[in-house]
Amino acid sequence: MSSSSAPITNNQVEHEHIRSSLQVEKLEANLFRSKMLWLPGGSKGVFGGQVISQALVSATQCVDKTYGLHSMHCYFLLGASPDTPVVYHVEVLRRGKSYLTCMVKAIQHGNNIFILLCSFHKSEPWQITRQWQMPIVPTPEQCADVEDVHLRNSETPGLNPTIKQILQRVAEERRKSPVAMKQCLDHEITADGHVRYMYWMKARDIRKYPAHYQKCILAYISDLYLIATVPKMLNLDLHAKGPGALGMTSTLDHVIQFYDNDFDCGDWMLYVMENPVDGLGRGLARGQIFTREGKLIAITTQEGVVREDVRPTTRL
Repeated sequence: MSSSSAPITNNQVEHEHIRSSLQVEKLEANLFRSKMLWLPGGSKGVFGGQVISQALVSATQCVDKTYGLHSMHCYFLLGASPDTPVVYHVEVLRRGKSYLTCMVKAIQHGNNIFILLCSFHKSEPWQITRQWQMPIVPTPEQCADVEDVHLRNSETPGLNPTIKQILQRVAEERRKSPVAMKQCLDHEITADGHVRYMYWMKARDIRKYPAHYQKCILAYISDLYLIATVPKMLNLDLHAKGPGALGMTSTLDHVIQFYDNDFDCGDWMLYVMENPVDGLGRGLARGQIFTREGKLIAITTQEGVVREDVRPTTRL
């Protein structure tokens, strides 16, 4: 949540507590500033899920708590540097009897780097309810931690030393992350031929926060591994060069619709990810987030730039 202390110096390491990752400082009415920013290894900009969640924390502080966040749609305009705080300006566009809409602009070095539209709703729990069923999968207790999977893969005989170092670095990042992840199924092919990737995820060691803050935490979690389903489906090699290699990935937009107001990000949630379509230098990923009891709490959609390295390889 917000605090009045001065921004801390960024150390480019993901904080071990999710609350610190989401923390913003209130400067003035409708104006907030980040307190820490995380640059993932190998990335050119701050983790997008952190920018989303800090923008949502800022917006929820400008909204009466009788309204609950039900959807958000954001665009990433420029990569954020981890060395300078991001300023979030919140504007309430509409206050209705049932719905309220906000816009948040994230500003760094005088430039708009990110824009978020979010909608809040006075819940109507008496209305009819229906959902897709959660896939039948192994329990979290039956699944391996993602960091252990990366470390095991790093010990593959004959593995390129550079790839070995990357896998070890990612494993260490995951071990220190405020979000625990277990690889549920590397991939599953459905009866109609669709491929799905599934992970159990939860925030580590958090207390039971109110619903509005749980949704901000879920927004942070929702950006993990989602766009990565696209190059996996296209069989693009992250560590190669030339045709068949991954040239670039970068998120363009991110959407979340929430369908529950009483979930706990401190308990395991199943994140089911699919890749419906790719082309024209872009790829689309779609996700469903379930509680471990099977309640569908959120739908996510993310589009990104996904480019194959089409440069011809040079032979010596």
